[in-house]
Amino acid sequence: MKILVTGTAGFIGYHLAQRLIGRGDEVVGLDSINDYYDPMIKYARLAGTGITKASIEYNKPVVSTKFENYRFIQLNLEDKPNIDSLFARQRFDRVCHLAAQAGVRYSLINPQAYIYSNIVGFMHILEACRHQAVGHLAYASSSSVYGLNESMPFSTRDNVDHPVSLYAASKKSNELMAHTYSHLYGLPTTGLRFFTVYGPWGRPDMALFLFTKAILEGRPIDVFNYGRMRRDFTYIDDIVEGIVRVIDHPARGNSNWTGKAPDPSCSKAPYKVYNIGNSSPVELMAYIGAIEQALGKMAQKNLLPIQPGDVPATWADVSDLVEDLGYQPNTPIQEGINRFIAWYKEFYRI
Repeated sequence: MKILVTGTAGFIGYHLAQRLIGRGDEVVGLDSINDYYDPMIKYARLAGTGITKASIEYNKPVVSTKFENYRFIQLNLEDKPNIDSLFARQRFDRVCHLAAQAGVRYSLINPQAYIYSNIVGFMHILEACRHQAVGHLAYASSSSVYGLNESMPFSTRDNVDHPVSLYAASKKSNELMAHTYSHLYGLPTTGLRFFTVYGPWGRPDMALFLFTKAILEGRPIDVFNYGRMRRDFTYIDDIVEGIVRVIDHPARGNSNWTGKAPDPSCSKAPYKVYNIGNSSPVELMAYIGAIEQALGKMAQKNLLPIQPGDVPATWADVSDLVEDLGYQPNTPIQEGINRFIAWYKEFYRI
């Protein structure tokens, strides 16, 4: 298939592009390459797919030097004319939309960035998919949408109307917008609620990256909620496997759905939402312990209260993923962290 993957200079997008390229799909990668975090690692990811920094020019497709079935284009999601032109030229079979302004805490500092990228940008993707009759739009949502929910594990059948950050609200908005397009225009859409993704080539603003860097440098780490956080950490390869299976199975309408007892995870329209998580929450202190074991070095810890926008725990119910697609993430936390540490030391020549 011909597949557009947005966010291919990002963590998940980079790994997904590699997977799709490897199985023989014709892949077009798109990214704005913004400076939310150090662009150096973004260019390094692109180099892994045969796209050199020197070859990149805004809105000019670049052919990979490593893979004949991969091209990259630097483009902002807010640039509707050029987004429309790209879709009209390429006629994609599938779109996997991962590009977004990420980060819960940053949404307290720069909320406008989330509206421009996550709301306006997503609108442009929806419109382009609609007008060019794309066969399936899979898009990144987030476990953050569960907000103040306390019933565990989090189910896609739960109401998620109480977000605690603008980032989470923007992701919930994406799901609502997608359903509207599925209902009005028959566009198959599938939302993917990712649960705390980690692994090689991860984001420098995420805990694993920050903790590893600080411990190696002998600096203390900030441990929020006094270490009582619990997260459903999910290894990147498991996330990618789930995405690929979703891409290959466009959402279909559920004939049993009823507005008298509406199931938020599906619809009579071709619309679906899945959790993709390890379904095995880990306490933050145990997570730090796994990092310490992989590094062979103990961490100095600053125990701090929970931060605005954070939730104390996440836990994914992945029963729909298992039932519909026959898949459940299962990489053990120590194994995943060991792989990250090995990559980190190689990448930074430690």
